[in-house]
Amino acid sequence: MKALILVGGYGTRLRPLTLSVPKPLVDFCNKPILLHQVEALVKAGVDHVVLAVSYMSELLEREMRVQEQRLGIRISLSHEKEPLGTAGPLALARELLNIDNEPFFVLNSDVICDFPFKDLLQFHRNHGKEGTIVVTRVEEPSKYGVVVFETDSGRIHRFVEKPQVFVSNKINAGMYIFNPSMLSRIQLRPTSIEKEIFPVMAEEGHLYAMELQGFWMDIGQPKDFLTGMCMYLQSLRQHAPERLHTGPGFLGNVLVDPTAQIGENCTIGPNVTIGAGVVVEDGVRIKRCTVLKGARVRSHSWLESCIVGWSSSVGQWVRMENVTVLGEDVIVNDELYLNGANVLPHKSINESVPEPRIIM
Repeated sequence: MKALILVGGYGTRLRPLTLSVPKPLVDFCNKPILLHQVEALVKAGVDHVVLAVSYMSELLEREMRVQEQRLGIRISLSHEKEPLGTAGPLALARELLNIDNEPFFVLNSDVICDFPFKDLLQFHRNHGKEGTIVVTRVEEPSKYGVVVFETDSGRIHRFVEKPQVFVSNKINAGMYIFNPSMLSRIQLRPTSIEKEIFPVMAEEGHLYAMELQGFWMDIGQPKDFLTGMCMYLQSLRQHAPERLHTGPGFLGNVLVDPTAQIGENCTIGPNVTIGAGVVVEDGVRIKRCTVLKGARVRSHSWLESCIVGWSSSVGQWVRMENVTVLGEDVIVNDELYLNGANVLPHKSINESVPEPRIIM
C-alpha cells in the first residue's frame, strides 16, 4: 500500500525551530514528527510513502534514506516547483499513486493522534466508494469548517465553513484514504482538496466520514505543539505507561531519553519531554515543556510552557514561561526572565524579555 504525506513548505508557523531543520524532522516527544506518521502507516501495511515537498531539503532526503533502510520500505520525494495547494500534489504524484488499483492514504504533516489507519482501510473497503476522510470532534465548531454526515453510514452530505448556528461539531482531521480513480478529478494546478474536490465527491455520494477515537492535534505552531505533547503523553499513560519516567521528583506524565542527565532536587512534570543528551542541573523546576536534544538547563531555573531548542543553554535562576521558544544553540544568561520570547537560532540573551516578542 501507498501513502502521500503533504509536507509542504518552510514550516513558518513553527519558527524558530524550522530555521534549523525541516518541520517534519522537528522532534515531537523525542521522535521526528514525520516518523510518528510513517511508523503508524508501516504498521497498517504501507510499504511506499511519498512525501510531497515544495522545497528540496537535502537534510530531509538524507534522513529518509536512513529511514527507508531501517523500516524496509520505499520513500519517494515528490517536488512541486510552484505551490499546488492540498490537491495539486496528488496530481503531481499520480504516476506513483496509480501503479495498482489499491487505495492509498493521504495525510497532512502536522497531525498527531492515535493514528487509525487499519480501521480506516477497513471502513473504506466496507462502503466501497471513492474516498473516506477522518473527522474529529471539536469544542468550538464555529472556528472551523465542519463536516455534515449521516452518523450511521458515514455518508457526507456537505461541508459548512465556520458555522454560526450548530450544524455539526466534527471537523476534517487531515487524514484520508482514496481509490486511485479519484485522481482523475484533479488537474495539475494549484487546487484545494477541501474546497474544490471534496464538495463534488460528497454531492455524488462518493465521500464518507469515519470518526476518530482518542486525541487529535494540529501541532504546526508552538502553542499547539505543547498542547499536542500533553495529549500524546496522556495517550502513552493509557497505552504504554512503561515508556514514561517515574521516580522521586517526577510528577505526572514525563518522557525522558535514557541518555539525559538530571540533577538533585529537581521537580520535573507534569507534561515534560526531555531529549537525548540533555543536562538538567540541580534544583530545576520544569513543567509543560519540551527540551530538545543536547540542551542544558542550569541550576535553580524555572520553566513552564517552553520549547528549549537543540544545544541551547538556559542559565542559573532563569524563569521562562508563556510559550517561550528558543531556537537552536541559544544562550540565556543567568537570572533573566523570558515571557513568551521567540528567540532565533545562535542568539545570546543578556536581558530579560518581559513582554512576548521575537528576538532576531
